[in-house]
Amino acid sequence: MAAPLIASLPYREDAAAFFEPVADWPWSVLLDSGGPVGERSRYALLAARPFATLTCRGATSVIQSGSERIVSATDPLLLLRDLLGPRAPASELLFRGGAIGWFGYDLARRWERLPAIARDEERLPDLAIGLYDWAVLLDRRQRQAWLVGSGRDPDTRRNWNALLNTFSTPAPPGKRTPFGAGEGLRVDLAYPEYRAAFRRIQDYIRAGDCYQVNLARRFSASAHGDPWEGYRRLRAVSPAPFSAYFHTPYAHVLCASPERFLKIRGNHVETRPIKGTRPRHSDPLRDAELARELQASPKDRAENLMIVDLLRNDLSKTCAEVRVPELFRVESFPAVHHLVSTVTGSPRAGQDALDVLRGCFPGGSITGAPKRRAMEIIEELEPRRRGIYCGAIGYLGFDGSMDSNIAIRTVVVSGGMARYWVGGGIVADSKLDEEFQETLDKGAALARLLDFCPAPATENP
Repeated sequence: MAAPLIASLPYREDAAAFFEPVADWPWSVLLDSGGPVGERSRYALLAARPFATLTCRGATSVIQSGSERIVSATDPLLLLRDLLGPRAPASELLFRGGAIGWFGYDLARRWERLPAIARDEERLPDLAIGLYDWAVLLDRRQRQAWLVGSGRDPDTRRNWNALLNTFSTPAPPGKRTPFGAGEGLRVDLAYPEYRAAFRRIQDYIRAGDCYQVNLARRFSASAHGDPWEGYRRLRAVSPAPFSAYFHTPYAHVLCASPERFLKIRGNHVETRPIKGTRPRHSDPLRDAELARELQASPKDRAENLMIVDLLRNDLSKTCAEVRVPELFRVESFPAVHHLVSTVTGSPRAGQDALDVLRGCFPGGSITGAPKRRAMEIIEELEPRRRGIYCGAIGYLGFDGSMDSNIAIRTVVVSGGMARYWVGGGIVADSKLDEEFQETLDKGAALARLLDFCPAPATENP
């Protein structure tokens, strides 16, 4: 195995300054973090020009490496494991090369028999992964930056000096066309349809089919301008610890997710489900009151606990020592307060990050409980497939490490359209108008990005 490469870079606080020169390179990706510097907002990671790509749609996967193209019906996670190859030695650095990309919500159809009712208008890959030999890392706590390479791709060593020059020279933001949406915004599940779906879920709950179902609404409009410019604005108004920007031939993804799906480092696994939401308020006293109300809410705590139990079960498929070190913590973001818990475990012998991912996918916080029945109900009631939304975006390192988000608060731009989704968990004691309003609160930053901010009165007669 070739020796890894590493070089220090002049530190810049803003990851966008490093990403700007490569934003238009093929398969450029930024795993971003925003907000106060803490363990979950400490790092940023960016890369471009992967030496191989893996995409999957339905039963067909495609591996592209240079001019070589391989089409396969093999499970895409097995293909990804082969592409990652033998595990590299552990590193103190967050990432020294590996796979970065998205695992779409509907990738679960490879492992679960689910009905096919909702329409798939986007027709995006269920999985889109690049294999990256080099990356730029930022550590905001240590105020350091590095260019790193695994050395597996000979082109990295040949181009090393050029890469160093690219990232060592400050790059001012380029002049880009402002991003926004055109006329004709469409909304899936406007108030009357949302009300009917809400009541149907409560019927299922009373009948004993499920305890909770996450119901989402989709907003879509024609898009114009530069998606990277749009992401720069999104991260300014809605900084989040698990944000991402991804430029692929299939779609641009603008993500401001507050939620971690799975993190694996060494022999430690962590997932941090979010369930429970209150809007922020401009009056600090009222804002603090809303946070206290969320923390004390029996309904929100019960909803959160349902998902914690689901994730304990999911992790136990591949992990031992499954624990809940933190329960019902309130975390505050620009638009909302959230109720967050932490579940941890240790992978059993012979289990790796891809095994853990398969056992937990998709995240229980965006399905409901029990998971499979909730997904069947989602397919029945949501008119269109979720695609990337509610899947995961993240990395898997050559050293076996992984970190990923739940792909919520996400705008997907493809085919001249911009789409975003907002949802929430419905339980037995949910109130229709409160749940409907929650979808507007969660989507406020995305609505502002597209210059569309619906008031409840426009949809709720």
